[in-house]
Amino acid sequence: LVSLFMSDLMVGLVVMPPAMLNQLYGRWVLRGDLCSLWASFDVMCCSASILNLCVISLDRYLLITSPLRYKLRMTSCRALALILATWTLAALASFLPI
Repeated sequence: LVSLFMSDLMVGLVVMPPAMLNQLYGRWVLRGDLCSLWASFDVMCCSASILNLCVISLDRYLLITSPLRYKLRMTSCRALALILATWTLAALASFLPI
């Protein structure tokens, strides 16, 4: 849940203010090289948010389908690995093309 909170917070603090300026002025008013960086952060934060929701859904599914084995399957190391995989996949999908 903290990872989902961080991705949504980054959308609100990093992605939305330049998008608001873009909408208000009808054009990109910041430096030109910031446009690519902003677009990458936009894709990364939104992808991380979606992937975090998928991981949370998977976690809840595992808890409901096998509650007795859940503690053995979902250790803190595995949870951390899932969070790192989520952010790595989101970063690769956003920054690698640029």
